Amino acid sequence: MHIEEGVVTGAKILLSYATAATAGVYTLKLAYGALRDRGTASLAARAVLATAATFVFFQVLPTWSVGVSEVHLILGSTLFLLFGAAPAALGLALGLLAQGLLVAPFDLPQYGMNVTTLLVPLFALRALAGRIIAPGTAYVDLRYGQALALSAAYQGGIVAWVAFWAFYGQGAEAWGGVAAFAAAYMLVIALEPLVDLAVLAGAKAARGLRGSGLVTQRLYA
Repeated sequence: MHIEEGVVTGAKILLSYATAATAGVYTLKLAYGALRDRGTASLAARAVLATAATFVFFQVLPTWSVGVSEVHLILGSTLFLLFGAAPAALGLALGLLAQGLLVAPFDLPQYGMNVTTLLVPLFALRALAGRIIAPGTAYVDLRYGQALALSAAYQGGIVAWVAFWAFYGQGAEAWGGVAAFAAAYMLVIALEPLVDLAVLAGAKAARGLRGSGLVTQRLYA
């Protein structure tokens, strides 16, 4: 979902700073809530794990350049289900930043767009989870349909934001690239729920994580 260099240029890129700042403020709000609930050590540990996972997603898992962006297997719903909303948001933002600083400095000017594209769909996923998952349901007991809905919300949000940035920067000429990118992302939407269920099954079997500060409490409770 990396926005390619040159898609949005000049003064238009200022909008990405505003959207990224807004997403950052909301992330800090979530982090403050997580800090009150479970303390600094748990939040820091989960954020570090989510950051490392995000870096691996970008650098190790397959990536394809399609249309106006790149198709990554960014498992946003997986991070949310394992670590919670605040650590997942921090991990996505910091993992993306680490990639830019250590591996791909040419992506740093697009950081505002890319971090917005990662975080805002996560916030939508969080809201959807509150509606489709009953309060007493542990995440390890999710059904396929629920995992699919969460994945579709997250990945669909990524496609929508990539399309927004492409049309914002290039106008109607972006249609072909956006269509190709959206079609390619259907594969991610198909794969992510299966990954989520496999990870949740592994977590269910790993009883030692229950009650630890390394995962969200909702994973088991």
